Amino acid sequence: MFARSVFRSAQPLRQNIRRYATEPPKPSSNAALYGGLAVAAGFGSYYYLFKTGQAPSPGDLAPASKDEAVNVAEGTGKPKPAFTGGEQGFIGLKLDKVEEVSHNTKRLRFLLPEPDMVSGLTVASALLTKYKGPEQEKAVLRPYTPVSDEDAKGYLDLVVKVYPNGPMSEHLHSMAPDQRLDFKGPLPKYPWTPNKHDHIALIAGGTGATPMYQLARAIFKNPDDKTKVTLVFGNVTEDDILLKQEWAELENTYPQRFRAFYVLDNPPENWTGGKGFIKKELLQTVLPESKSENIKLFVCGPPGLYKAISGAKVSPTDQGELTGLLKEMGYSKDQVYKF
Repeated sequence: MFARSVFRSAQPLRQNIRRYATEPPKPSSNAALYGGLAVAAGFGSYYYLFKTGQAPSPGDLAPASKDEAVNVAEGTGKPKPAFTGGEQGFIGLKLDKVEEVSHNTKRLRFLLPEPDMVSGLTVASALLTKYKGPEQEKAVLRPYTPVSDEDAKGYLDLVVKVYPNGPMSEHLHSMAPDQRLDFKGPLPKYPWTPNKHDHIALIAGGTGATPMYQLARAIFKNPDDKTKVTLVFGNVTEDDILLKQEWAELENTYPQRFRAFYVLDNPPENWTGGKGFIKKELLQTVLPESKSENIKLFVCGPPGLYKAISGAKVSPTDQGELTGLLKEMGYSKDQVYKF
């Protein structure tokens, strides 16, 4: 079940989770599911400041190499990438279908220019979207991380939460099938290779879950990658939890290597997970320790999350100084990456 209903006393719980956080990765992921877990409740309450992000700078678009040319040589067996970066420019993709995920979230499927094309995205990377309304002086630019697999042919999926006065999210929610949206990319983020780290932690809020899911999906898709993954995901309400079915599937399939901890600011009456905001006590319990070797912590979410957890990025190419709870807990700047 997504929200667990079996609980243990606080001290055995902390010992069990801490043991998971400090154990080295194991080659097998088919052991029986762990018993029900709970995150210690009683956290203070605050609302994340959900705001649309800033458009990346031109330097965020890496030029394409010769090996990344649009036309893949015949006979290589590799599918043609739709997006190659560099001087390619924006590509208009047609919206194929829309799925209502929740009261404020939709899943939108866009068709690539050719049915046998792949997106061309790597892990981790994103795409830049562009829209200019009839009454807008300047085009709106926003980065989005597709939730579809990088190997999917012919389409890409976006999961988009609408925000009040968010020009791009409101436009995306207003789109109907057969309309088009401009995309450009990829926007390279953190380059992942199998077993690059022994244990990673994903600390996310709101729509910050999409790059985290891209990374986690790539890890568990690859049977040679034995990386352990811990997700700490904060939201306002239970309905706001993006990709909760996908996260639950990963946790049920890989119980020894993937653990998810959810925190809600406004939980329902029967909610048994964390309550309030993401607090130091929770992070100290579930994250790999700062003294551990070869770990990485990833942070993505609204401005309030960055401020509390890690400090904000200066720009797409400057991670800025590490501050917030992770700094207090003894992590170094090199151990943290801010999407």
